[in-house]
Amino acid sequence: MTKQRIIGKYTGEKRGPLLIVFGGMHGNEPSGVKALELVFKMVEVEPITNPDFNFKGKIIGLRGNVRALAENKRFINRDLNRQWTVENVKKVKNSDYEDLDEEEREIRENLYIIEREIEDYNPDKIVVLDLHTTTAYGGIFGIATNDPESLRIAVELHAPVVLGLLDGIKGTSLHYFSKENFNRDITAVCFEGGQHDEPLSVNRAIAAIINCFRTIGCVRAEDVENRHDSLLQEYSKNLPAVSRLIGVHSIKEGDNFVMKPGYSNFQEVKKGEILAEDRHGEIRASKDALVLMPLYQKQGEDGFFLIEKVEY
Repeated sequence: MTKQRIIGKYTGEKRGPLLIVFGGMHGNEPSGVKALELVFKMVEVEPITNPDFNFKGKIIGLRGNVRALAENKRFINRDLNRQWTVENVKKVKNSDYEDLDEEEREIRENLYIIEREIEDYNPDKIVVLDLHTTTAYGGIFGIATNDPESLRIAVELHAPVVLGLLDGIKGTSLHYFSKENFNRDITAVCFEGGQHDEPLSVNRAIAAIINCFRTIGCVRAEDVENRHDSLLQEYSKNLPAVSRLIGVHSIKEGDNFVMKPGYSNFQEVKKGEILAEDRHGEIRASKDALVLMPLYQKQGEDGFFLIEKVEY
């Protein structure tokens, strides 16, 4: 499974940060995987076309949920990006492999690779970039943790940044990959590159990875083409640079949640507007807000998020 999981590795001649990039943490989100495959080809040939190019540090790209990717499903048994809690990871590490379900094995196998990469390279700084897409159209965005460095990286991806999103959900990669859990300088950022099946979602994920290279010092600013910035800035036009979570509608098993059609990321909604329905009846917006990640797929634990613009 290790060969299937590792998309690629690249080590620069000079030491620098270790960048761990996940694609396909959800199996129906292949854009990140495709982007990583192309990025590894790009960094291999860049020294040939640009003799002054120097890469500092190391990057490793991983397929987050290999089993779900093979079936083009968000997950097999449970949402992998809700399982990265300290308690659950400890349980997974201390259990017999044969007793683990599919997503628990994904956690075990990912950590096996990551912990050995950290041990072998022994970097001063580690950055985790988790690439995702959404079921809805209408906007790209980054998600930062409470770590100021996470916010700095997210902002410099040149996409809108949503704060507080981690307060509305639990067990994401951003929750787990932190200084507290690794006793190292480790920072995590998430990038949402567009709709699942949108071809440009791959291009945006490539731009986010390249911009991350620049931000954390893997490459010089002059080695990053303006088109990477332009692609993200163009798609982010007229969207709030920074926003924060003000509400989330969580879904319980058997709710029969159905989002009203036509909503897109960052679309304005009014207090009292009917956004969805479930077995209990109509679900209305609790206040004037922007809607984020409206759910238009069968699998998922969050029906939609409500956010508001903040000054940054």
